[in-house]
Amino acid sequence: MKLGNQLPVMEEFLSVQGEGANTGQVAWFIRLAGCDVGCTWCDVKDSWDAKNHPIKTVDELLQNALSSGAKNIVVTGGEPALYDLFPLTNALKKHHLNTWLETSGSSKITGLWDWICLSPKKFKAPLSEALGLAHELKVIVLNKHDISWGLDFVKHVSSTCQLYLQPEWDKRDKASEIIIDFVTKNPNWRVSLQTHKYLDIQ
Repeated sequence: MKLGNQLPVMEEFLSVQGEGANTGQVAWFIRLAGCDVGCTWCDVKDSWDAKNHPIKTVDELLQNALSSGAKNIVVTGGEPALYDLFPLTNALKKHHLNTWLETSGSSKITGLWDWICLSPKKFKAPLSEALGLAHELKVIVLNKHDISWGLDFVKHVSSTCQLYLQPEWDKRDKASEIIIDFVTKNPNWRVSLQTHKYLDIQ
């Protein structure tokens, strides 16, 4: 698996991107298994232990992506940056598919990406080099401290990186109030919502 030709996969599915800059766009999701971050509020904790999930080859993943008919391919986790993703993204790009990555940035980012959404976590800090590659910085907010904590990462991202604050789902009512108050005073930040949960889709 270290060579990236085979990867542990929790699930693959066709859905609509529910969060961040690409909200509303149809995509094929590849959720890789394995995570060394361990957020207490993670909603896919079943993805953490890679040993609990099947190993698939890059060719299998490519064929499933092509069969979906989607042009946008989201690679998420778990923490997908644990693996060498050049073989997978090379295969996807040969078929002119859009490659989108969702990562905490806590491991070195590999692969060819059209869009990188980096969501830093307190449980394991993102690498500065990963922050520099981000097209989108998405900070999950439970309380006011999360915003002040998230502001520290802005100096590490590019000037074109889009900045998002997203309420943690279980605390969304209170967190949304905090976020709205902040973005009205800081319009360079945007609000991200987990719209797929409101729509009750995967």
